[in-house]
Amino acid sequence: MSAFIISVEHICKSVSDSTGTLEILKNIDFALKARETAAIVGASGSGKSTLLSIIAGLDTPTSGTVRLGAQDLFALDEDARAALRAHQVGFVFQSFQLLGNLTALENVMLPLELDGRKDARKAATEMLERVGLSQRLGSYPKVLSGGEQQRVALARAFVVKPAVLLADEPTGSLDFATGETIMALMFDLNREQGTTLVLVTHDPAIAARCDRRITIEAGRIVGNSTHADH
Repeated sequence: MSAFIISVEHICKSVSDSTGTLEILKNIDFALKARETAAIVGASGSGKSTLLSIIAGLDTPTSGTVRLGAQDLFALDEDARAALRAHQVGFVFQSFQLLGNLTALENVMLPLELDGRKDARKAATEMLERVGLSQRLGSYPKVLSGGEQQRVALARAFVVKPAVLLADEPTGSLDFATGETIMALMFDLNREQGTTLVLVTHDPAIAARCDRRITIEAGRIVGNSTHADH
């Protein structure tokens, strides 16, 4: 059994069009232990979000692989990757990605229902209470503030108790104070559940709260330091 929960092994990603080939990621290599928190930082266009999508198995690399525990993600077909994600991976996006035709409660129940959980309503209700939205269970996303929508997204991500949580600019659409509150909540939930957290951020203050900072420039890792090194 691997000591690492996430192993990113020699990941390269390139795309070709009529103008030639663009290398987005070049030989990305790192590993994270269970419960570790890591920030992926770098300028816009450096490849951060592409890397996060590959770690999730949502995008495929040109070469290299990602292991979640002992499982090689890209040895699986798309359906098997989706099943693995459903059980082991939570997501939080900058744009919330809530389903507008579902209430807050229904959005959080959805991953549990897809997994056949009989206690979906109870578990989703408790999770929304945990993120401070007990009064908003029946509200649709369009009437929720940005901060409330991101709380629903956090509840949906954590309700399945994922081994790994991936967050892409989770405060990017929020004002500073709301973003601070959301990040505090995310780190609290992460500690409570013992999740491994990987987040993409432009914010040095958020990166500083993580155990590890992985810096990407033009598709390459140019820094990989633990908190003690900062």
